[in-house]
Formats: sequence, C-alpha cells, structure tokens
Amino acid sequence: QVQLAESGGGLVQAGGSLRLDCVVSKSPFSHYIIGWLRQVPGKEREFVAAIDWSENDTFYADSVKDRFTISGDDAKNTVYLQMNNVKPEDTAVYYCAADTVWRTLSNDFRFWGQGTQVTVSS
Repeated sequence: QVQLAESGGGLVQAGGSLRLDCVVSKSPFSHYIIGWLRQVPGKEREFVAAIDWSENDTFYADSVKDRFTISGDDAKNTVYLQMNNVKPEDTAVYYCAADTVWRTLSNDFRFWGQGTQVTVSS
C-alpha cells in the first residue's frame, strides 16, 4: 500500500506560478510511476503529468506541456509539479497518484492522495 499526501495548493493569479508537492510513503521511486491528475466538479478526472523513474521519462497532457514540469527528489520521497504561466482553466483539485504499471496518459492509478485545491484568478 502506498500513501500519498499533496500540499502546495492555493490561490494564484493568471500568469503566476505555483508548486505542488506530493510526499510518497514508499521508496525507492524507481518502483513506481507517479502522476498528477486534476478534477473540476462535474467533470471527469483529467491526466496532467507523470514520471516513470525506471524509464527516466516524463509525460504531459497537451494542455499543460511547456508550462508544467514534473520532477522528484528520491531522498525526500517527494514528487513536485511546478506550474508556470497558470491559466484560469487550470483551476481544479489536483491529485497525486501512483502505480507500478500504467497505461500511458491514462487516469488508471491504484493509489491516490486526497487532493489539493488550485484556484487561478483572472
């Protein structure tokens, strides 16, 4: 069982930056694919970004490519989502998720955090 805890959400103006942190209870990271997903009320959960440590690869949704960066620090058991040039449409609850296998760009992760709210004002 993997436990994940997100932090760093809040209110930010359009064009600004925010960093989300996800502390992962299990290590080493190389056993897991760690993802960030988001959800707006009334809509399906949407894939944002993921990092596959074993393949040293990252994945991004087209809507966030070139604005968001996923990275991690194995020594701190933490994965980050750096959000730059945010837009009002980035407003959502952001979830950190993990699994040992993953279908690329999907929402299919077994382990989930509780989520953190990000609100972007125009």
